[in-house]
Amino acid sequence: MTTTEERVETDQVAAKLSTLDRYLAVWILAAMALGLGLGKLIPGLGAALDSMQVGGISLPIAIGLLVMMYPVLAKVRYNETGEVLRDRKLMITSLVINWVLAPAFMFALAWIFLPDLPEYRTGLIIVGLARCIAMVFIWNDLACGDREAAAVLVAINSVFQVFAFGVLGWFYLQLLPSWLGLPTTSAEFSFWTITLSVVVFLGIPLVAGFLTRTIGEKRKGRDWYESKFLPNIGPWALYGLLFTIVLLFALQGDNIIAKPLGVIRIAIPLLIYFVVVFGASMLIGRALRMNYARTTTLAFTAASNNFELAIAVAIATFGVASGQALAGVVGPLIEVPLLIALVYVALWARKFFTPATNQKVTE
Repeated sequence: MTTTEERVETDQVAAKLSTLDRYLAVWILAAMALGLGLGKLIPGLGAALDSMQVGGISLPIAIGLLVMMYPVLAKVRYNETGEVLRDRKLMITSLVINWVLAPAFMFALAWIFLPDLPEYRTGLIIVGLARCIAMVFIWNDLACGDREAAAVLVAINSVFQVFAFGVLGWFYLQLLPSWLGLPTTSAEFSFWTITLSVVVFLGIPLVAGFLTRTIGEKRKGRDWYESKFLPNIGPWALYGLLFTIVLLFALQGDNIIAKPLGVIRIAIPLLIYFVVVFGASMLIGRALRMNYARTTTLAFTAASNNFELAIAVAIATFGVASGQALAGVVGPLIEVPLLIALVYVALWARKFFTPATNQKVTE
C-alpha cells in the first residue's frame, strides 16, 4: 500500500464514523454538564450514588463500565492474541513505558506543579500508578488500533497492577521522597480494592467477550458474528461511556465546582502528562518500526490511566472529601476529552507510517 493510499484509507475511516462517534467529544462534554447539573439539582444524589459501593467500588459506575467494555472485548479475535505475545518488542516497550517511565514522569510533574499541595500531589501520583484497564479500549478502537494487542497489554497491566501498585505507591510516596529530602506520605493501599477493581473492570467483561465470540462463531460463523452481531452491540460501548461520565460527575460535581482553582492546578500537569506520554509513545513505536495499529495501541495504553482504581483507592485510603479523591476525579475530567482529541491525532499521524512499518507483524 502506498503512502497516498494509506492517507485515503485514514480519511475513509474518519468519514465512516457514525454520528455518535464523530461528535463524541460533544456528547462527552454534554454528559459532563448533565452530571454536574444533576448533582446540583437533585439534593443527596451524590451521597446516594456514593453509598452504593462494594469494597470501595461504585456499583453504578461499575455497571456503566461493564456496558462500555463488553462490546469492545467481544470484538477481539482471541485466537490471534498469541501473535501479539510473540512480539517481544511491543511487550517490553509497553512494560517499560507503563511501569517505569510514565509513573516516574507523573511523580516529577506532581512535585513540579504541586509542591505546596500535598493532598493533590499524592492524588496525582496515585493516578499515575493506576495503569489503564478500561476506557483505553474505546480510544484504541476509534483510532483503528490493534484490538488483540490492546487486550493482551491491558491483561498484562492488570496482573502488574495487582502486585505492583502497592509497592510502587510505597516507593513514590515514601522511599523516593525520603531519598530526595522531600516530605513523605504514609498510605496503606488495600490489596482487596486493587484486585476487585481488576476483576470487575476487566475480568468480567473479558470473560463475557471471550465467551460471546467463541460461542457466536461456533454456532453462526465468523462472517455472521462480525457483520451482523457486532454492529448491533457496538454502539453500547459509547452509551456505557456516556452513562459512566454522567454518574461520575454527578457523584463528584460538588467538589469540582467548590474548588475551581484546585481543579486548574491539578489539570495542568495532567494535560502535560497525557500529551507527552502519548506523543513519546507514538515516536518510540515508529522508531522501533512497529506498524501503525500496534504503535497506536502502545500509545493509548501508555497515556490512559485506570481512573476508576485511582478514585477508589483515594477514597478508601484518604476519604471521599479529600484532596487526593478530588485529584482522582479531575483525572477523567481531563483524560476523556483529551484522549478523544488524540484519537484524531493518531488517525492523522497514520500517514507518517510507511508500508514497511504497516505490515501486520512487526519485525
